[in-house]
Amino acid sequence: MQENIRNFCIIAHIDHGKSTLADRFLELTGTVDSKKMVPQFLDSMDLEREKGITIKLKAIRMNYKRGYKEYILNLVDTPGHVDFSYEVSRSLAAVEGAILLVDATQGIQAQTLANLELAQRQNLRVIPVVNKIDSPIAKVDESVAELAGLLKINPEEIIKISAKNGTNVEKVLEAIIEKIPPPHPNGSEKDPRALIFDSGYDPFKGVVALVRVFGGEIKSGEKIKLIATETITEIKELGYLNPKFSPKEKLLAGDIGYIATGIKEPGRVHVGDTIIGYNLNIEPLPGYQPPKPVVFASLYPENPDDFNTLKIALSKLKLNDPALVFEQETKEALGRGFNCGFLGTLHVEIVSERLQREFGLSLVISTPSVVYKITDQKGKETLIRSASDWPDNPSIIKKVEEPWASLEVIAPVNYIGKLIEILRGLKGNYIETNYLTPERAIIVFETPLRGIIANLYDKIKTASQGYASMNYKFLGFRPGNLVKMEIWIAGKKEEAFSRIVSEDEAYPEGKKLVEKLKENLPPEQFSVALQAVVGGKVIARETIKARRKDVTGYLYGGDVTRKKKLLEKQKRGKKLMKERGKVTVPTKVFLEIFKA
Repeated sequence: MQENIRNFCIIAHIDHGKSTLADRFLELTGTVDSKKMVPQFLDSMDLEREKGITIKLKAIRMNYKRGYKEYILNLVDTPGHVDFSYEVSRSLAAVEGAILLVDATQGIQAQTLANLELAQRQNLRVIPVVNKIDSPIAKVDESVAELAGLLKINPEEIIKISAKNGTNVEKVLEAIIEKIPPPHPNGSEKDPRALIFDSGYDPFKGVVALVRVFGGEIKSGEKIKLIATETITEIKELGYLNPKFSPKEKLLAGDIGYIATGIKEPGRVHVGDTIIGYNLNIEPLPGYQPPKPVVFASLYPENPDDFNTLKIALSKLKLNDPALVFEQETKEALGRGFNCGFLGTLHVEIVSERLQREFGLSLVISTPSVVYKITDQKGKETLIRSASDWPDNPSIIKKVEEPWASLEVIAPVNYIGKLIEILRGLKGNYIETNYLTPERAIIVFETPLRGIIANLYDKIKTASQGYASMNYKFLGFRPGNLVKMEIWIAGKKEEAFSRIVSEDEAYPEGKKLVEKLKENLPPEQFSVALQAVVGGKVIARETIKARRKDVTGYLYGGDVTRKKKLLEKQKRGKKLMKERGKVTVPTKVFLEIFKA
């Protein structure tokens, strides 16, 4: 085992300076040439730079000389947003230590606590660091006291840095070497075993797996086996990432690197799978908990001919985003598409943006919703991922359940009243308020998950002027009073607009939806009724007036009966059109409604 290796990651709340700290590490270790260095170097996606957040975990190998000894530092950079917590869990499984970074201007935030809990569950060595001490609004002493109280350590053990200016960053590197243990083999050291913690696709090399080697050595050109799919393949190339692919002859136990598998079918490589020698019969490494999607949305190509392109794109995207799940579905109004599972609404936004940018697809995206559980009169349970799965006959439903979550909101105490008012609107259960310090508190609330995905994050940020943060954990299913709300256009049900809503919210939801449709649907030659229907009863209605055509415009003078005859003829024609006519909903209307 290589005693000079340190494998670690950086965990923090969103925008606390993870990527900036990683930049300083790259500079201090000389991993990246100063001429090529750009801010947030590891955030290579355009989306990450535009939004100022880390979306994808990144692995990089750095060499650092301390005295006469040289160390290998393997950094795995992680996202901070709650929707990408699965990325964090994958990173933690590949390392022995974590830097817990806290912004001195904001203090401990919701995702700080969630990520710390994940690290402690993996028994990782945690190095506490307070960042942004150079800021004029930094509350350094308060942040240090909060962090020391959370970790139950002496405040002197916390390193105070400015990642932006590079102040004390070298002390963090020293702490990594001193406090994080070198990797130890898992199982017999002679047996080659590696854990896949991420993957991507290369048209020439096939699926490229990012791996942590836990035992033995893996050589270029040798045959390997992927245990989960029982796939045997020959390694095309392997090596390190520093920062680009750097081919080597072999990877040793303790190394973090990449393996180009040559496999061209993305579905045969799973994150969390174990790679072993092809002729071995040994136990797989403990993998990851499979991700549980909590938000579902349907994706359809605007151009039906792009269906196969969308299918291939989703398969390739799933390689480095295993939290994405999808299955094919068909809707009369939209054609063939996919019902996709996500970890949150930001996850929906990021995946749809990547599909549009990286694969050139124009998409129709349904309104995100959560998964529900229905028990029928015979006791059979069915998961409902979209309104189209809801039973047509409500009488067969014995019980409806919906997902609940435990929500934690951290905020200054002067905003607590406003925030509790917003949370009570979710119709959940207030649990408690705990105080981190006399100035900051944590509100704990249990609520249906559908309320959280309905822009709750934005509401909390607005009410607290940006000072509050939130994190939630899935609790399980609880009974709910839910119904299917259908939308009828000109007497015909449009399944694509159907939604599952709380019974007491059905009227305002239905009213809002038919009003939005009235604004966006073009008028026809006849009047069009827009109806929100629950259980066969119309609960809200709007009417689009017929487009008027002046059929008497060419007349001048003469008997008024000529004018009346023409108007009567037009009236009969419109009645006939209404009886036989069909309203076609343009694609752009679906887009507008789903955006709303």
